[in-house]
Amino acid sequence: MEDSEADFNLKVIMVSFKQCLNEREEILMDNYLSGWQGLVTFLNSLGTIFTFISKDVVAKLQIMERLRSSTQGEHYISLQSMVAYEVGHQLVDLHRRAQHPDSGCRTVLRLHRALRWLQLFLERLRASPEDARTSTLCTDSYNASLAAYHPWVIRQAVTVAFRTLPTRKVFLEAMKVGPPEQAVAMLEETLPFLERVYDVTQKLYADHSMLDLP
Repeated sequence: MEDSEADFNLKVIMVSFKQCLNEREEILMDNYLSGWQGLVTFLNSLGTIFTFISKDVVAKLQIMERLRSSTQGEHYISLQSMVAYEVGHQLVDLHRRAQHPDSGCRTVLRLHRALRWLQLFLERLRASPEDARTSTLCTDSYNASLAAYHPWVIRQAVTVAFRTLPTRKVFLEAMKVGPPEQAVAMLEETLPFLERVYDVTQKLYADHSMLDLP
């Protein structure tokens, strides 16, 4: 096991999303990407079942890291500065993928959609009884978020794969914060951080009519 996995603690990752927001409620890109890297570690710790999501997330994180480290990286300090820069310089394909297929705005939108799925799933895990079926919790969360953006074939394959998910107890223990009841308490404390980042991002994209970028 790699050190990053051995030292993993979901609470630390969740709190990192609180640190994404500065006093002006700008989403700081480096913190956002770091938070996502931690979430990928969590998903991968559960086996290959979430590979279809984590592999895509990793590819998107790599795109954003390249933009952040490029000569234009100063424009990608925050999500708000990225949107202002790319929209202002017409670096976003608004209607079909053409000259800017991997714009920062498009890439973060995909991460934003995946974050909604994970937020919903973790909330359902927190609020569910001990004997709740994780396959149902995860499928319901998927259908309320990512499913709308996937073709029928992928939706069917994902739904079948979710049937092999481990128990709620295994999920909670994988968070590495103690027994299940402590994991539930941790989620109750930290999920609002994730939700706030999602809400700020959602409003920013809605204000610029970019929630349906191709």
